[in-house]
Amino acid sequence: MYKNTLLIIILFLTATFAGADDLVTCSEIVPMRNRYDKISITDFGGVGDGKTVNTKAFREAIYRIEHLGRIGGSLLYIPPGVYLTERFNLTSHMTLYLASGAVIKATQLKVADCNVVVRYVTILAPPDSPNTDGVDPDSSSNVCIEDMYISNGDDMIAIKSGWDEYGLAFGRRSSDITIRRITGSSPFAGIAIGSEMSGGVENVLAEHINLFNMGVGIHLKTNIGRGGYIRNITLSNVYIENARKGIKIAGDVGDHPDDKFDPKALPVIRDIKMKSIWGEKILQPGLVKGIKNAPFINICLSDINLNGPYKARTRPWECSDVKGSSLKVSPWPCSELIGSLDGTCFTHM
Repeated sequence: MYKNTLLIIILFLTATFAGADDLVTCSEIVPMRNRYDKISITDFGGVGDGKTVNTKAFREAIYRIEHLGRIGGSLLYIPPGVYLTERFNLTSHMTLYLASGAVIKATQLKVADCNVVVRYVTILAPPDSPNTDGVDPDSSSNVCIEDMYISNGDDMIAIKSGWDEYGLAFGRRSSDITIRRITGSSPFAGIAIGSEMSGGVENVLAEHINLFNMGVGIHLKTNIGRGGYIRNITLSNVYIENARKGIKIAGDVGDHPDDKFDPKALPVIRDIKMKSIWGEKILQPGLVKGIKNAPFINICLSDINLNGPYKARTRPWECSDVKGSSLKVSPWPCSELIGSLDGTCFTHM
């Protein structure tokens, strides 16, 4: 049951990164000094012997934090040891603090609330293990994800916000998310948005990303029946090495929870800015395919070089149902991404 698990090591140690005090960070959205309420996973029966399943302990501890609502939030302390668990969700006003030598083995780290910081984390899973996303902010706002190494069998980081008619009914977006200084590898995507995004995803910044041995470097994905939107997304200073595709933005990805979805619920994808992206050994630089009657618009590409393997055969850009602009992009992108729009593309690039 736990063969394909993630290995999650969360180390809130400023010494982990040299010169950490000089780094730009979003982690101040959750001041550590305000965590007056401190509890331990052992208070809920947690055992770090590498054998005991601690799912109940983690879920009860997080339930307690979520429903007691202590002023300043709560800190959940994990003593040294190896803690086996199934998937659990983090919540608002919570710090998950692992002591030196503490390891959590779980199937996924999911963020489903607001004001959450995930920093100094290592996540490992076999490359052939399905459904082992690294970090999934889902219907979440004010999220900071920084200084991580992820090597897994699914998307490294995937932002979501609900699935088809259920996500539309729930109506809770993912917004104001910062992703910074992430390194890793995956047979799927490095930075992904969707395909479950029916509540909407907006105001996302991802920068200083290093990706190796990837399926897709950057993947924005959706489908008919989703509704919702992906907008105001900025990705910059990304390095990709050895990938099937450098950039993919597609409107035909993902299935549906049932047959009750509305095929007329078309997603809106617009205001996507990608700049300062460099790639080596990239088999196809990019694929941008929108949806008929719902084209992706204002896709802005600047200072992008996605080079193919030496002497290897590569595929050119592919595009349809999309409008955008490009500046200093190599290989030369599709004609749909060469035209000039209203000048907004490069105003703040």
